[in-house]
Amino acid sequence: MAQEEVTPPFAAALLAWHEHHGRKDLPWQHETTPYRVWVSEIMLQQTQVATVIGYFNRFVESFPDVTTLAAAPVDEVLHLWSGLGYYARARNLHRAAERIVDEHGGEFPRTLEAAMALPGVGRSTAGAILALACGQRHSILDGNVKRVLARYFAIEGFPGLSAVSNRLWSLAEDCTPQENVARYTQAIMDLGATLCVRRKPQCATCPLAAGCVARRAGRQHDLPAPRPRRARPRRRTCMLLALREQRFVLLQRRPPAGIWGGLWGLPEFDTAQAAQEWCQLQFGDLPAPPRGGPVVHHAFTHFDLEIEPLTVDCGAPSAVMEAGSWVWYDPVVPAKLGLAAPVKALIESCARC
Repeated sequence: MAQEEVTPPFAAALLAWHEHHGRKDLPWQHETTPYRVWVSEIMLQQTQVATVIGYFNRFVESFPDVTTLAAAPVDEVLHLWSGLGYYARARNLHRAAERIVDEHGGEFPRTLEAAMALPGVGRSTAGAILALACGQRHSILDGNVKRVLARYFAIEGFPGLSAVSNRLWSLAEDCTPQENVARYTQAIMDLGATLCVRRKPQCATCPLAAGCVARRAGRQHDLPAPRPRRARPRRRTCMLLALREQRFVLLQRRPPAGIWGGLWGLPEFDTAQAAQEWCQLQFGDLPAPPRGGPVVHHAFTHFDLEIEPLTVDCGAPSAVMEAGSWVWYDPVVPAKLGLAAPVKALIESCARC
């Protein structure tokens, strides 16, 4: 449809609905600086608002502006991100803050191209930041918006396919009004998050119901099309809880890329035998071999991980591996280190034993 046919009723209906039913009291909606909106948009990627609120408040309390964030150690950033998942977001946020300070004088860039050049900022995120914080006219296409548009216009196909994505981007551009862009952007995100939800959409109270093709055809649950199903891989690993003085736990910094990149984790092995051989090599004779615990299951986006915890007492105090990429972690007086949720849970359960 041409822009003059689509934009007025679509945007007007959303704006009118948002006036009375939209979310207006989220923490990042107060003092809507580009920095605060940027942090919130990164946190909201793949994460629900209810989960993000507490993390956002703690994060901006520790790092109230981009200069403070850029100057902070990455471990402190990851520590505040611990449990939020998708840790590449935190590393990219920190790297982008350094770029903003070094290349943009500490001000978030005001052009779409410059914003998209920052680590971790794609087209939709850049558009959302500039629209919400600066009132610039840019379209967005996050998961909520994809769902609204795919249903309203009955767009077939998985949105991750380039042809489908391009069609949705074109519609997003057509539907974005020339004025009230910040309110419209918030409105369409809110609609997708509160009414046009994935399961059991509340079509009876949707301001777009009259024109929604999926609703008229009874196809709300078919659109947008899901990702093509594939066999879900399952991986298994042994994580070693090496204890010193019945208290300190040996941690290793993980590589910067990959699963839990840049976080601190427990030493991992393919088998319990490999873990025991490593312990003997590092610590010498042990009071007892590593003892196993209940398997922990952890789901990632694209695979499931089975973790077999192995606990071993290292005997007498030792300074082995006390520097570099290793540290003896004290769960009683914990340092500000980034820990993945299952690693943190294993350490806490061990401390309670």
